[in-house]
Amino acid sequence: MNNVIQLLPDAIANQIAAGEVVQRPSSALKELLENAIDAGATHVQVIIKDAGKQLVQVIDNGKGMSPTDARMSFERHATSKIRTSQDLFAIRTFGFRGEALASIAAVAQVEMKTRQADSELGTLIQIDGSEVKKQEPVAVPVGTSISMRNLFFNVPARRNFLKSNPVEMRHLVEEFQRVALSYPEVAFTLYQQDLETYNLPSGKLSQRIVGLFGKSYQGQLVPCEELTPHLNVKGYIGKPESAKKTRGEQFFFVNNRYIKSSYLSHAVSSAFEGLIQADQHPFYVLFLDIDPAHIDINVHPTKTEIKFDDERTVYAVIRSAVKQALGAHHVAPSLDFSLDVNFQENWTKDPEKKVQVDREYSYKTFNTPEFKKSSVSGWERLFEGNLPSQNIPSQPKGEEETEILTFPSRASMDEPRFMIVPEETESTGTTFQVEQSYIVAQMSTGLMILDQQSAHERILYERYLKNIQTAKGASQQCLFPATIQLNPSDYALVMDMVEELHSLGFMVEPFGKDTFLIQGVPADVTVKNEKDLFEGLLEQFKNFKNELSLDKRENLARSLSRRSSIKKGQKLNPQEMENLVGQLFACQNPNYSPAGNKTFVKLDLNSIHSFFGK
Repeated sequence: MNNVIQLLPDAIANQIAAGEVVQRPSSALKELLENAIDAGATHVQVIIKDAGKQLVQVIDNGKGMSPTDARMSFERHATSKIRTSQDLFAIRTFGFRGEALASIAAVAQVEMKTRQADSELGTLIQIDGSEVKKQEPVAVPVGTSISMRNLFFNVPARRNFLKSNPVEMRHLVEEFQRVALSYPEVAFTLYQQDLETYNLPSGKLSQRIVGLFGKSYQGQLVPCEELTPHLNVKGYIGKPESAKKTRGEQFFFVNNRYIKSSYLSHAVSSAFEGLIQADQHPFYVLFLDIDPAHIDINVHPTKTEIKFDDERTVYAVIRSAVKQALGAHHVAPSLDFSLDVNFQENWTKDPEKKVQVDREYSYKTFNTPEFKKSSVSGWERLFEGNLPSQNIPSQPKGEEETEILTFPSRASMDEPRFMIVPEETESTGTTFQVEQSYIVAQMSTGLMILDQQSAHERILYERYLKNIQTAKGASQQCLFPATIQLNPSDYALVMDMVEELHSLGFMVEPFGKDTFLIQGVPADVTVKNEKDLFEGLLEQFKNFKNELSLDKRENLARSLSRRSSIKKGQKLNPQEMENLVGQLFACQNPNYSPAGNKTFVKLDLNSIHSFFGK
């Protein structure tokens, strides 16, 4: 009987391992950056071409390798980080498995140049698909340079699974940000297509955060620190007003290693309870310093998930640290008695407080002269001062009311209306609104109750999806074009969907390396601020992308319909309500919103009769 079990060749074994270690260009960049940090580099340079498909190169000024070590580094399970199994419980380096370089060399064309400080010449090694092509001495600076070209050149099926260049570039930027955040004392530079994307000098963590995410974070950072015998927590959290709809800018580092933990994220969210909305997520960059003996990082191929021996204590310390930081910097909500007339004498003694209150509330409303309520018509009210006093009924002293006249205009609308029609004071006819959230319409067989927000989302969703598919979305040009500055990750995301945005009616174009110019928005969206609309659309798109597996076009249609739909609490007049009902039942699927919520329910006459026992 023939034996069937055979030992796999090294090349095949390396390709199998590469399936877990190197999933896309960003996976290889992560491994190369971590090796550079482990080598003691003080400056790391990253060069990306064609979103990593053509070239990913990492150059560091670390301690370098000898010719023998350089060759051994490409063997499986060859590492300098551990010697015995006990070392697994005292790991403070990024790498320790010895699989990264072997896996990268199995699916790409790799070239390494390295030299130690005490050597006159360095070493050049070229490997194609686990096969060593060349090894020779070469004159190079101290440190290591590793370039990975033509990823998956020998595994075409894997290369076909790679996404578009903007998507892959976004993943590359995210990995770069994580490593750059974990070591702010190391200088980093990132070049994309020979253009400098990041130039981060060594410095403090706060400077690194601002350098990565923009100057808007400069005034939003709150220091957070908690020292305990079990672990230490340090870092920064964002103020509640900087919270976003997506979880993107949330970073946990355990012993300077980036990790993902929904349990620990909940600790931060619970500390912000009452300060932000339930669907918002705060910004934070928190470093946990803990004895390696109390954690296990060898539980996931990407090493982004770890186990704690006492996770509840870690949860409690993080929650306490965040709450203490919010309280210490007066971020927690408090009553402002300065707005109460009963305490007016208190704040008038403080000139600065009075100026601040006056500034915040000076332009909120437009108060007309005080007119007393009466049955006099509007035109007569304008000439109230010339009317005989006997025509105006007197009111008891202390019960006078001030009436505020508001002149309606497009700029004074709080929310975009469903349709601009003449305003009416009261709902008449067979359609009316309940709690400014539900529409009740009479039918021949009973009543129909619509959720106005869900119904409008369905209408807009189908309209936007059709516009994207046919590229016939109408656009209204902005009187004053707006500019919006994005971080490189969001910039790459927008570049990936520029064509779909144009189909919807957005007129956007690149305006520099990290800025877009908004020249127009969809014609059927009523907005006061084009920048806020676009930022909200982008946040909603990322939120859906994280929670749902949607096609790019469907995600974009959902995001814009959610962002521009009428909201609960918005008053509608009868014409708007009737148009909403009519357009809902012209949809292909009027029963449910894009999120799967019911848009309406029917209450037939039999059910109504049964309520009264008839």
